[in-house]
Amino acid sequence: MEKNATYTSLVAVGDSFTEGMSDLLPDGSYRGWADLLAARLAERTPGFRYANLAVRGKLIGQILDEQVDAAAAMRADVVTLVGGLNDTLRPKYDAGLVLGQLEESVARLAPTCGQLVLMRSPARRGPVMERFRHRWESLFSFIDELAARHGAVVVDLYGARVLGEQRMWDVDRLHLTPDGHRRVAEAVWQALGMEPADDWRAELAPHLPEGWLTRRTVDARFARQHLGPWIGRRLTGRSSGDGRPPKRPELLPYVPLPLPLPEPGDVGARREA
Repeated sequence: MEKNATYTSLVAVGDSFTEGMSDLLPDGSYRGWADLLAARLAERTPGFRYANLAVRGKLIGQILDEQVDAAAAMRADVVTLVGGLNDTLRPKYDAGLVLGQLEESVARLAPTCGQLVLMRSPARRGPVMERFRHRWESLFSFIDELAARHGAVVVDLYGARVLGEQRMWDVDRLHLTPDGHRRVAEAVWQALGMEPADDWRAELAPHLPEGWLTRRTVDARFARQHLGPWIGRRLTGRSSGDGRPPKRPELLPYVPLPLPLPEPGDVGARREA
């Protein structure tokens, strides 16, 4: 990897992780690590262009069908692809199908961009991680193989202990906090050969554990506001991304997104996982 290379364009492909949930802006929209990375790259290169095609809730097959060809046609200097984790959470997870769709996505993207970036996604430590650990680690091993075959860079977020900390995750327990997104942006920045701004793996300061009553209250709120609706969507075959367009569908010169006034009740609706 060339140190301090000049990149003129970035296209981000994926699901809610790349869309930016839960790095919430005042208007109820999301920023996220990809926007943060684009802003930093734009500071170095006048006319830097950026597209973010990621949409929350997407499975790897949907990413392949809806985003990959569009991203390939943009022929960007850097393309990031993160997908497949939503699939592993499904009861009828078909590893062969998912890995095949991921392989096809990489095969289509790698020849069309200057540098393809893949990730071993972060995981919040706890019972969910333990339940799905085998699926995730098999997925990440395959990502390593794909990267070696296609000359992609792999950013190992899963191996960073700090990103497993529960304090790095939003109340929905599915998406990183703003500090988590900032660390991911720094991790990709460094993977692209840029001078480090800080240590994105730095541990959090010690803190006193919450009491039993506080933990149970938080658990009950999580089940009511996030787990229940998530289960409801799975049972009815719906997704939080149904009908939602990408926030930056075209490869255009980077400018921060405008902050329109939110519609009444819009902020709560946008916090769906």
